[in-house]
Amino acid sequence: MPTLTLTALSGIPLVQAGDDLAALTLQAMQRHGLTLADQDVLVYASKVISKAEGRFVRLRDVQVSAAARAIAHSCEKDPRLVELILQESREVLRVRPGLIIVEHRQGFVCANAGIDHSNVADDDDMVLLLPADADASARSLQQRLRQLGGVDVAVVINDSHGRAWRLGTVGVAVGVAGLLPLADRRGQPDLFDRPLQVTMLGIADEIAAAASLIMGGAAESAPIVHARGVPYTSGDGHLSDLLRPRQLDMFR
Repeated sequence: MPTLTLTALSGIPLVQAGDDLAALTLQAMQRHGLTLADQDVLVYASKVISKAEGRFVRLRDVQVSAAARAIAHSCEKDPRLVELILQESREVLRVRPGLIIVEHRQGFVCANAGIDHSNVADDDDMVLLLPADADASARSLQQRLRQLGGVDVAVVINDSHGRAWRLGTVGVAVGVAGLLPLADRRGQPDLFDRPLQVTMLGIADEIAAAASLIMGGAAESAPIVHARGVPYTSGDGHLSDLLRPRQLDMFR
């Protein structure tokens, strides 16, 4: 039977700007008695990527625009935070007290442009932005892991997103490298030899969600998950492969 093994690499130190995440990953795997192999997948919480890339911003340094002040009044948020949300977004889609839904400049829809206070620093003035280009971050990690470990692995960067029609956040991929994030099953036969008509699997999102189950999002200190046995196709995939084209979007 197919087997999928997920291991949360606990004990990762608090990541600082400039840290070598690939080296930290291999050190953690060694502590867990694991050896990286071809076709493995490593899933990284977007937050550790952002920290290593120095995506910190102090709210006291933010210059607030008139547009940000107007939206801040509607959503009851700090105008400086709203300004950062606008800077990180292509479009504001919905606003209500406590929440702004935007299309992030990387193309996905999320709350508050993914900007976060939690697990960032012991300083309420500091916030963390998502990686500037999570696909590029994933490719860089993949290449560094190949350099240090001599193996070809896939990398998924995940983030926690809400969903329009369901409660609870789930892990989704915001950056990928080394795999095709979407598996097109159309044309393949079902149990009765009828061709599938619409089936397309979000492989990268399923990997991200599985890893989130053991990553945690509070004080677990397990922002990296090693996966073995993932049924994926190697290739030059991109986040954009997962994003529904605007002309097919029925809800905006």
